[in-house]
Amino acid sequence: MNIDLTGRTALVTGSTAGIGFAIAEGLADCGAQVVVNGRSQETVDKARARLGSGARGVAADLGSAEGCAALVKAEPHCDILVSNAGVFAPSDFFDTNDEEWDRHWQVNVMAGVRLARAYLPGMEARGWGRFILLGSESAFNIPVEMIHYGVSKTADVALARGLAKRMANTGVTVNSVLPGPTLSDGVASMLDGQARAAGQSVEEAMSAFIAEHRPSSILRRGATPEEVASMVVYVASPQASATTGAALRVDGGVIDTLM
Repeated sequence: MNIDLTGRTALVTGSTAGIGFAIAEGLADCGAQVVVNGRSQETVDKARARLGSGARGVAADLGSAEGCAALVKAEPHCDILVSNAGVFAPSDFFDTNDEEWDRHWQVNVMAGVRLARAYLPGMEARGWGRFILLGSESAFNIPVEMIHYGVSKTADVALARGLAKRMANTGVTVNSVLPGPTLSDGVASMLDGQARAAGQSVEEAMSAFIAEHRPSSILRRGATPEEVASMVVYVASPQASATTGAALRVDGGVIDTLM
């Protein structure tokens, strides 16, 4: 399959590292003009340099309406929007205060809502577009160690389904992509101390985490950011024109359902 995104502009939020950067790189490799986003100018500039090929970038914190507005002002048009920016922080339910719940809601959910309002009308007017929200297997397997995160990701899946219906018959598709445990930069940092203490590599610590906390995994290892990015690149492609309103799993089989 030859995916050609030449002439398309793709904006990927939270794309200076990890899954987001892998998505940006995958889209650029298929010919898209990529716009990267992160919270600091330094990380944005580093990501642009790594991507090359004239990649653009916008430093904006999408955890607020003002940050989303700044991004839209800097890049008012795109053909492909990947709402990837997100936060996660393990915390017991009874220790998780309103501030932490709101932080997860603003970044993980409301950023997607605000960007959908900003970009979907333009996609509809042009008769083509792809809007992709990064969900998680945690949307269905709510993790007891971070219920707040799971709830936000369930909302992302519901948002994508609703937006797909709203954009019916416009040439614009809306989908969510659900990674399972993925050895992204953030997860690697979280596991680093545990790995050192156990005399393990980060990969070994990831497999041990999956065995203990995600025992339904069929893959039995963490996915790579590039494996998740491959699904997103396909969903962004012309070849995925009949796929909309879907929750597409890259979860290693963690979600133990047939659908």
